[in-house]
Order: sequence, then structure tokens, then C-alpha cells
Amino acid sequence: MARWLRMALLAVCLVSVVIGLAERELGQAQGATVEITSGGKTYPAYFVAPTGEGRRPAVILIHSINGFEPGYQTISDLLMAEGFAVLALQWQAYERTPPDAVMEQLLRDAIAYLRGRAEVDPEKIGLTGFCIGGRYTMLFLPLIEDFKAGVAWYGFPYSGGSPTQPRKPAELIEQLKAPLLIIHGTADRPSPIADIYRYATELDTAKKYFELKVYQGQPHSFMLQGGQLLQTPLTQDAFSQMVSFFKRMLR
Repeated sequence: MARWLRMALLAVCLVSVVIGLAERELGQAQGATVEITSGGKTYPAYFVAPTGEGRRPAVILIHSINGFEPGYQTISDLLMAEGFAVLALQWQAYERTPPDAVMEQLLRDAIAYLRGRAEVDPEKIGLTGFCIGGRYTMLFLPLIEDFKAGVAWYGFPYSGGSPTQPRKPAELIEQLKAPLLIIHGTADRPSPIADIYRYATELDTAKKYFELKVYQGQPHSFMLQGGQLLQTPLTQDAFSQMVSFFKRMLR
């Protein structure tokens, strides 16, 4: 009995070691909260990067209007497991909806932060955002040429025209140089799919490179439920679309 018990304990220890190594490979042990200074204020951000030597492409992630929910950290970790350094900005530290000028400066300062990291290839930085973050992706991809590619999840191409948000993303199409992937659902009520088709038509007319992935029947913010990343064949496919796009465009 004693020998059997020792063997069982040894097996448990070995399993724990294997799980620990797997978690390390997925980057669960490397993620950390860092600080981005912008406009005289300090913003927290979640940073995670693959281990090992060499510089990697990086992605700045902008969460939705609902805050930095756990699902966005999961997405960051999964992107890291695909070979990307990820900086997920907690941009609502001071205001729920900061002015576009504040967001633009924060993104520029986030790029400067990434360029100072030994893990990051400073010439291969992409941008992705969800919901209002999708709008920010559509808006700032044309304005900040340091971004080499962008993925906009259920964004708002015609949102703007106010004192704090003076420009609409669709008004900046002529300035767009980086490739853009748009991911959207046909049942999105806050951002109707008709607006996305219209935006895509304008991009095409202007001869701007974009890709469009539409999921039939999917609502706004379909990647998360209750703040957690949904693990379904559809959401896994959508995530793989982003990974494939960044791997091709940030190569």
C-alpha cells in the first residue's frame, strides 16, 4: 500500500509539472500589468509576450466599452501563444469614453512603450479593437502610420461628428495605407451590417486593401458572454481569422 501511495503521489507531481510547463508555453505565467504614461496620466495595461530570444510582432488590443473583461486577457494570452507580443490597454482608467484626441495620444505612447521592449519588433505593430475599440481601429489605422495592420471587431465606421469625437472613420478612408480586416455579425443592432457593407464598398472604391468576414446571425460583441471568451467553433474560427491576418500582414 505504501509503495502504491508513493507511486500515486509521484504521478500527481509529474502531472503538475507537465501542466505547469504547458501553462508557461501558453504564456499564462508571463502576463503582467505595466504602466503607460500619456498626457500626464498613468494607464494600466496588460502585457504578455512569448519567451525566448528574438523580436516578435506586436498587437495593441483595445477592449470594448464594457471594460477590460477577463475574455480580453484570454484573447491576449491566445495571441501570445501564436507568437505575438500583446499590449491590452485599460484605456478607461479616467473616463468611460475619453475624447478621440486622448485616445490617439495614448496609442502613440503605447507604440513608444512597445518599441522600448526587447521582445518587440518595432516595425511590426498591429492594432485590434472590439466594439468602440473597433471604431478606434478604423479611426486610428489611417492616422497612425506606425500601425502596419488592423483588425476591427464589430466597429462603428460612421460614429463621430461630436466635439469629443469630431471625425468619423469613414471620412479617413483616403488616408488609409495599412491593410484592414473587418469582422462583423449580421444581427449586430448597435452597428448594423448595412453600415459595414457601405463602408466596405467605400474602401473598395478607394482601392484600399481590406478583408471582410461576416458571421450570419451573430449579434454585437459575439466573442464574449458574461465577460468571458466564448469557446465555440464559430468564435474559434473568428479568432483564427485574426491570427491568420496578422501573421500574413506583420510577417
